Amino acid sequence: MNARVPNLSRRHFIVGTTAVGAGLSLGLTFPFAIGNAEAALSTPEIGAWVVIKPDDTVVVRVVRSEMGQGTITGLAQMVAEELECDWNKVTVEYPTPGESLKRKRVWGDFSTGGSRGIRTSEDYVRKGGAAARMMLIEAAASEWKVPAAECVASNSTITHKPSGRKTTFGAVSVAASKLPVPAPADIKLKDPKEWKVIGQSKDRIDTFADKVTGKQVYGIDLQLPGMLVANIKECPVFGGKVKSFDASKATAMKGVKKVLQIGDSAVAVVADTFWTAKTALDQVAIEWDFGPNAKVSSDTIKAAFVEGLTAEQAFVGNQFGDIKAAKASAAKTIESTYSYPFLNHAPMEPMNATAKWTPERCEAWVPTQDGEASLAAVIAASGLKAENCEVYKINLGGGFGRRGAFQDYTTQAVRIAKAMPGVPVKLIWTREEDMTQGRYHPAMMCKLTGTFDANKNLTGLHMRLSGQSILAAVRPAVVEQQKGRDPLVFQGVFDGGEHGIGYKFPNLLIDHAMRNTHIPPGFWRGVNVNQNAIFIECFMDELADQAGVDPVEFRRKFMGDYPRNLAALNAVADRIGWTKPAAPGVFRGVSQMKAFGSFVAAAVELSVKDGNKVKIHRIVAATDCGYAVNPAQIERQVAGSFVYGLSALFLEECTVKDGRIQQTNFTDFDSMRIAQMPKVETIILQGGGKEWGGIGEPTICVAAPAVLNAIFRATGKRLRDVPLKNSGFTLI
Repeated sequence: MNARVPNLSRRHFIVGTTAVGAGLSLGLTFPFAIGNAEAALSTPEIGAWVVIKPDDTVVVRVVRSEMGQGTITGLAQMVAEELECDWNKVTVEYPTPGESLKRKRVWGDFSTGGSRGIRTSEDYVRKGGAAARMMLIEAAASEWKVPAAECVASNSTITHKPSGRKTTFGAVSVAASKLPVPAPADIKLKDPKEWKVIGQSKDRIDTFADKVTGKQVYGIDLQLPGMLVANIKECPVFGGKVKSFDASKATAMKGVKKVLQIGDSAVAVVADTFWTAKTALDQVAIEWDFGPNAKVSSDTIKAAFVEGLTAEQAFVGNQFGDIKAAKASAAKTIESTYSYPFLNHAPMEPMNATAKWTPERCEAWVPTQDGEASLAAVIAASGLKAENCEVYKINLGGGFGRRGAFQDYTTQAVRIAKAMPGVPVKLIWTREEDMTQGRYHPAMMCKLTGTFDANKNLTGLHMRLSGQSILAAVRPAVVEQQKGRDPLVFQGVFDGGEHGIGYKFPNLLIDHAMRNTHIPPGFWRGVNVNQNAIFIECFMDELADQAGVDPVEFRRKFMGDYPRNLAALNAVADRIGWTKPAAPGVFRGVSQMKAFGSFVAAAVELSVKDGNKVKIHRIVAATDCGYAVNPAQIERQVAGSFVYGLSALFLEECTVKDGRIQQTNFTDFDSMRIAQMPKVETIILQGGGKEWGGIGEPTICVAAPAVLNAIFRATGKRLRDVPLKNSGFTLI
């Protein structure tokens, strides 16, 4: 993938995609496209997904963002599989959302999140490759005046089987570009048994020496001629405003170009360098109106959540049988309360965007997880028509959900650029701004109640969630359609679906008392399965102890209707040696979950020194994502997700005092170190079928409960509040 982003001008893009003589562009009109995209094209180009150049180079156009997860490589593998091209000649490029809009959204959804990069693209991407192969074969057969059925494609070469005659993809690409796209019904995809590229551990397309040497261009690195740099301060209390500001000291500083208010709640400085802008902004005397949220604290938020644990009104997410009757007739009832904090995405690269505004046009260069969302923000902030706006995607220095639905930084950049017409302005947030102006993983509490009969058989489970709703803040229309309920709160414990619960209990009630705060919530990697996995999987161990049954056997008892959940659990239990004694001083724990369409499980081995120093020796992780496109990349994603999940378990939280987030840098929002990272063994299960699951987010949720269950075995202590540092536990 070409990192020389400044070359991605509108002119360069159009020339690169419409020059028919340069080769073949192939694709399809897919269900997500609005109208007939092919009919809207003004050139003989067919579709927009695959470009084949005369030298046999295959360019796969991808709209999903690459953030280190390997999505663009997986997508390219699927195209290459059906295309039958030479993998060594495959590359990728990003189309722009503005160009997609002009073509009636031919490239569809640009959003990259929810582990959807592969699983919601696989069908149309593979069909794009298959259609391209069919058209190339047809072009060669026409030239040879033979039936297309007598020809086959392999390794970017087309062969006429009876005569042995051969030609290359590049040689017939122009002729193929003039052929009609095959009807969807005529496009036949390979049987998975025939795959040669899908399922192989291919090197990543975006692996460059420049990443090692520091030459890779990320959004924060972008340089444009005549560029200025801006820094910004938003009111530290969400909901507050700027009352007044005195910029006299700042404007007197050398290199400062402008000091201006952005919206109701922020002040920005534009200067010749970032350091000048930052130091000048520190000299601006800002008087804030902190508003009605200035007295909110973690304690007041917790009090509201605690009240919700026993409130009468709650939204039902999953229900079976009669939990009230089970409670009334129970011979034994156990209850436990768990909590999970606010969390910041904290990507290594803080929020930034570059914009250039004139009365005629606005362009923005954005490290974004959703180019269309960025374009919408540019259109709204610029005051221009959609056809006069464009967004160019820049490499992301981490996203984890922060750079998707939330485009506040893009909006700010455009508003600042609008005050400097004709000059490109790069807005860079400080780390402190990034930490205190996030869109945080929602805080949540959970009260779990289990009921037993006289024979210690589990008769019912009630799981009461109390806490914040993301959708109430971000997608209120969805909540309104659900009559006030946020369905995403129940990720991992739904009745079926891509986040369905993996157990069948005699009586079950899972409900949510919505208690929203002024802290803006966001889609933090893994989202709500993170806390829900801890809640239910740790309580499953508590229930097993009450029943006097081994935790794995106890789970199996309720998993008969969920064979793929059970297969993942069995895989980690077998690999960890669950039925065999662990080494002296070593203790084990397990957990399992279905998340983002994948079935995942984890088993850990750890030891505890001095009663509170935890050493995780080993984690075995099983993932059934339906089909494994790139096994090596799956292993990397599983290990990476454990870094994220375990850091949150032991170290990370965002607390509130005087209405504002207290954590301002990595000094007080820490991450685990390489030396603390356990050995990770990944088991890839391929359940097959029509269901494709995600990879980047599912396994993050199972490490924490497995560790918590093992810590209990080691210490006899049930740790129910995250992070564990607040209970005196450290990771060594």
